[in-house]
Amino acid sequence: MDKKITLITNEKCWMEQDARTQLEGLAALPGVVRVVGLPDLHPGKTPVGVAAETKEIIYPHLLGSDIGCGMSLFVTGCSVKKYKKERFFAKLYGVRSLRDVDVGNPYPEESPIEDLGTIGGGNHFAEFQKLEDIRDEDACRALGLGKENLLLLVHSGSRGYGKRIMDAFSDYGGLEANGERAAAYLAAHDDALLWAERNRFVVARKLMHVLGFAPETETVIDCPHNFLQRHNGVYIHRKGATGALGGPVVIPGSRGAFSYIVAPGEHTAFAAHSLAHGAGRKWMRSQCKGRLKNKYGRDAIAETRLGSKSVCHDADLLYEEAPEAYKPIEHVIDAMVQSGLCRVIATLRPLLTVKL
Repeated sequence: MDKKITLITNEKCWMEQDARTQLEGLAALPGVVRVVGLPDLHPGKTPVGVAAETKEIIYPHLLGSDIGCGMSLFVTGCSVKKYKKERFFAKLYGVRSLRDVDVGNPYPEESPIEDLGTIGGGNHFAEFQKLEDIRDEDACRALGLGKENLLLLVHSGSRGYGKRIMDAFSDYGGLEANGERAAAYLAAHDDALLWAERNRFVVARKLMHVLGFAPETETVIDCPHNFLQRHNGVYIHRKGATGALGGPVVIPGSRGAFSYIVAPGEHTAFAAHSLAHGAGRKWMRSQCKGRLKNKYGRDAIAETRLGSKSVCHDADLLYEEAPEAYKPIEHVIDAMVQSGLCRVIATLRPLLTVKL
């Protein structure tokens, strides 16, 4: 494999040849210094689970249209003791779409996101969780996390705003980093990054409003995984890759698996200062229903082996996002821990996954 390419993996992390081939294509682009495939690497329009470093050139298409997509972990105003699965499910299932829930725009500026506070389709979700296994009590305490807290993890992005930016800067030949178009793209990119984080916050407020609790939520962690960052003279393009230059981040599994809070290691430079963003898909969406419809009925596919449940009105989406469609998250985490990229602070148990 090209010496520009670094793969973070181990014997249990299976990676498709198509994804490896796509990495080689990225490495061949002008100005690319290095490409890193993380343990959740899988193929897409461009590979997902990748960080690419460039000099003097920017490639908007490497980030794709959902600029700022990422994870926000919130402490809610509700305790785990007050969580009742069937009551929460019934209240949320009565909502057809979060577009129909109005909590207003809490920000002074007009939002460029038309449907502010919506989750989106595909693999986006909101999930009520609780702390399962605390590996570092001091780190959890510093984050303000305790086992009494009902937590909410929101995975969403800039919605249609990022696509409008992508459409305006779809120069597949790249943008000269010091040029006017690059400056305009970076300004728009940073605004999409801001509004993606705000969108996740409004999603959390809407869900708590529907459940009848005070909408106040406290952001514990926010970590985008589709974004561009300048560091030490290079531009790090992350597509499905979490930044490792800040504090702790959340790396989710499928809806039937634990999520992980991890702290970046001290020596992440060899991985372009990046971590995985999730488990990574194992099956194409078109394959899922055919493989699972004889195993699960409409109600059974909404339940998981961990006892959690999904609020979703789209039966096909439940099959497409079934836990079996994803690689084991523990393999992804183990590969990064073994490589010295991170250490586990805690695991989070899924309680109720929302896809509205």
